[in-house]
Amino acid sequence: MGQIVLENCTLLDCESGEMRPDINLLIDGERIAELDDARLGGRDARRIDLGGRTLMPGLIDAHVHVTATMMDFKRIAEEPLTLTAARAQPIMRGMLQRGFTTVRDAGGADWGLASAVENGLFEGPRLFVSGRALSQTGGHGDLRSRTWSGDGCACCVANAEIAVLADGVPAVQKAAREQFRVGATQIKIMGSGGVASPTDPIDNLQYSDDEIRAIVWEARAWHTYVMAHVYTAEAIARVVRLGVRSVEHGNLVDREAAATIVEHDAFMVPTLITYEALHREGKQWGMPRVSLDKLDTVRDAGLRSLEITRDAGVKTGFGTDLLGETHHYQSGEFSLRAQVLSPIDVIRGATLVNAELLNRVGELGVVAPGALADIIVVDGNPLDDIHLLEKQGKFLPLIVKGGRVYKNTLDS
Repeated sequence: MGQIVLENCTLLDCESGEMRPDINLLIDGERIAELDDARLGGRDARRIDLGGRTLMPGLIDAHVHVTATMMDFKRIAEEPLTLTAARAQPIMRGMLQRGFTTVRDAGGADWGLASAVENGLFEGPRLFVSGRALSQTGGHGDLRSRTWSGDGCACCVANAEIAVLADGVPAVQKAAREQFRVGATQIKIMGSGGVASPTDPIDNLQYSDDEIRAIVWEARAWHTYVMAHVYTAEAIARVVRLGVRSVEHGNLVDREAAATIVEHDAFMVPTLITYEALHREGKQWGMPRVSLDKLDTVRDAGLRSLEITRDAGVKTGFGTDLLGETHHYQSGEFSLRAQVLSPIDVIRGATLVNAELLNRVGELGVVAPGALADIIVVDGNPLDDIHLLEKQGKFLPLIVKGGRVYKNTLDS
């Protein structure tokens, strides 16, 4: 890759929340080399005139499932992994075309899929993968029905490669080590009941204190962290006190639990859009009645959770958690959050906050010299109209990831 110069830009500075007009940006290879109001780049540089349009960092979604290619997880479990990977490719391409240049997969994607993207075999955002999430028997990752009575190892049955079942300290240590061995960048655990799982109520606490401490220790030994699926205030405060760094969902948070998150310098990643998508289409795509019955409990509390965490000063990342046939709802998370948060705070969640969560401060989520050249151009000002980040990338004429142009309608 040679030099690319983006000229006549209006830079959205996510940290200050200001729009900076008349900026030129030089990309050299995969990174940003320079920002200035002067002419940049050599004679052979490729030049793209933005015509004053908004330039901002590529978006980061910190909770996706790119291999959840169908709502019916049992069907996924019955097909070859190669077919699942093939089905994941258009899902990832769609994410990139919506402006998401980086995503954190919360269970299912592996090192091979991340490498396929990195090596240009699949088109999509760069992947931070959790491998298979850790779940106790009967936990959120155990998708077996109450009548399941098959032979063989339960850890390998009916989990669609989303989760592995492990019980007891030695077993969870081994499971965590195995995920790291095969390329996980962080560990995901199931810390409470969930919507998609058939046998656990929402307020069920999962994994013992000793099991969670053991998993957290394994992650720290690899200089990374644990993310936990939890909903209730009790479950949130508990896992954070035990060392979990990233609270996933957290719809039923209260003020005390939010204060605990802040006290331990942890993060929360709400995923409001998935509940809207499931409410609208879950029945159509085969979500079981037991899951739909649990849905309203967390869906109705979503916006209130944003108010609580905002007022407490929680570092709130951006996530979506969409499944199967509903991935196209991804960008709808922006307008949902904008009912409670300012547009700049919503955007910060998908840029600066998620970059810090991924331990990539200064490299992702920012337009600055030395950062990876992950850039989107918006036809308008998203601080005035957050919907410009929706509509399947309709208002994003230019998308660059790692210095490579993946979409450009400005030259056409």
